[in-house]
Amino acid sequence: MNNTDLLFASLLGNNVVKQVPKFKLIQNEIGKHVLPVLPFPLWENQSEIDSTEFETIPGSYTADMPNLQEQFFPFSLSIDNGATYFTLPYEPMISISGHNNIVKRNVAKWHAEGSEQLFGTIKERWSQDDYSITITGALFGSILTGAVEDCFPVEDFRKLNAVLKHSKEVRVNCAPLELLGITKIVVEDFSFPFTKGENVQAYEVKVISDSSYNLLIKL
Repeated sequence: MNNTDLLFASLLGNNVVKQVPKFKLIQNEIGKHVLPVLPFPLWENQSEIDSTEFETIPGSYTADMPNLQEQFFPFSLSIDNGATYFTLPYEPMISISGHNNIVKRNVAKWHAEGSEQLFGTIKERWSQDDYSITITGALFGSILTGAVEDCFPVEDFRKLNAVLKHSKEVRVNCAPLELLGITKIVVEDFSFPFTKGENVQAYEVKVISDSSYNLLIKL
């Protein structure tokens, strides 16, 4: 685990980090990078304090950006029927859950040899429900601090927001979703929580899978 992974985990908060299987490992690694506790007071009573000038290190305000080439499962979205795709610049965490719709009936059961052997409900039919998908990630600017237009990831933020507020189905391209037959999604809920750092903005998106159905059948 490198410094970028630790930074990403600390920015997204405790609830998101708990979803990672190696949560304890992340906690241990972050603990190693905590600065030692400074004694109080930081200085003794002095009549005069000498001022010292520090040299600015070149590139000290440049953010440690994640490597775009290291994405294992790139996540791309399209709102124009696949003509163009917006790929999330930094690989998000994806959680997928499924559900089956089951029709149950509570009926009285009787058996000649003993009704106590029969219990439970009668399942008449079942069908698969939509997949629920949670996408959690962060956008990064190239400069640690400064004006909003310089350090905040304005362009990526606008592109992502345009996709999330789209009122129709969104085409998606991501390997785990393709394995489940998911090529379209509908955005249900999204949020941009407070994030530490002027050049970082976290996001959490909740979507459900969508499929095309032909409800009109000609006989």
